[in-house]
Amino acid sequence: MKIIKKHIGVALLCTIGTSTTYATDGYFASGYGVKSQGMAGVGIALPQDGLAVAYNPAGIGLVDNQINLGLTFFKPKRSAEIVGNGVPGVNGYYDGNSTTSFYIPEVAYVTKLSNTTSLGFAMYGNGGMNTDYDNNPFKSFGSSGNAGVDLTQIYLKPSVAYKLNEKNTFGAAVNFVYQRFSADGLQAFSQISSNPAKLTNNGYSSSTGWGLHLGWMGQLTKELSLGVTWSSKLRASKFDEYSGLFADSGRFDIPETYGIGVAFKATPSVTLAADVQRIKYGSIDSIANPLSNLFAGNPLGSPNGAGFGWKDVTVVKVGASYDVNPNLTFRIGYNHSGQPIPDDQTLFNILAPGVVQDHLTLGGSWKTSPNGEWSMFYAHAFKKEVNGVNSIPASFGGGNANIGMSQDMLGVSYSWKL
Repeated sequence: MKIIKKHIGVALLCTIGTSTTYATDGYFASGYGVKSQGMAGVGIALPQDGLAVAYNPAGIGLVDNQINLGLTFFKPKRSAEIVGNGVPGVNGYYDGNSTTSFYIPEVAYVTKLSNTTSLGFAMYGNGGMNTDYDNNPFKSFGSSGNAGVDLTQIYLKPSVAYKLNEKNTFGAAVNFVYQRFSADGLQAFSQISSNPAKLTNNGYSSSTGWGLHLGWMGQLTKELSLGVTWSSKLRASKFDEYSGLFADSGRFDIPETYGIGVAFKATPSVTLAADVQRIKYGSIDSIANPLSNLFAGNPLGSPNGAGFGWKDVTVVKVGASYDVNPNLTFRIGYNHSGQPIPDDQTLFNILAPGVVQDHLTLGGSWKTSPNGEWSMFYAHAFKKEVNGVNSIPASFGGGNANIGMSQDMLGVSYSWKL
């Protein structure tokens, strides 16, 4: 137990101390756990390790006692271009990659109390976003210094699963979230903020909150399993140092999600799986309110203040695994997300260009002992651009902002069976 506590404590310190962004479905991570990420993030009906709780808390009732530690290297490429603007010096290409790479740790622990009841704990990055522009896109509007944002969301997740019978397992978890955010170089928007002193360049501000995650997994036949999961909206405390940026004086809640998954054992060595997930970005004012709210008398930071204009998205994930032999497994997957950013909302989203939609993943595991296993994955999010349409207001010179992103990830983990 002392070893377990030590590993969890080290991982927590590493996670909070690391500036992170994520391979994203919007700004949510596209997957959790190295094994699942090798299959594009499927997991609602296919638990593979302790990180299964991130998808469906019922999953911990169907895995062995274990500890999982993982680390992922992430390299995003973010860019923006402003065209057709009437303010001198604004038009041009902007590179948002002054900070080039990030490291994302994760940890999980599962133990069975009995043949029917399992407990678990996991810690992982739920999502995030980072941009860092040395050449500030808003400097000709009146900003100075670098421009960018840094958002990190970390989940601490205690969970329980109950196996009702051989065909039905239920699970519940509490999502405790720690968020950290900073924004720089937004002085140009001071005149449209309800609190200009709390708009930009205030260092990091933190927020905490909690919500509930429920799930069910059913073994329909020997080969076919089904999973259903729902995670509530997380009500979080406000980012006080950015009460002049986010709607409702700095509130940044985390949206509700729900999904369904299926897994099929096509042969003794081949498993196929698919998930469909819905992310309700449109229910969070600071994320979903459109820029046009400014012109209806709602400045930044006000109760109905302008936000990033994001929409709800549906995410589809498909994956396959192949057991070459009892010690070696290969994985592949494809993940497609709806586009959260409308083409008339690209100006503010220069700061948060979460536009990638298509991920291709590869992975594998190698058992080095009866109780030890290494896993790896690689993921590429193909470059996606959203070209603005009437996206810059006339009061800022008109024209359009075009935003783009691509991503690469490489992760490794080690699992101990206990």
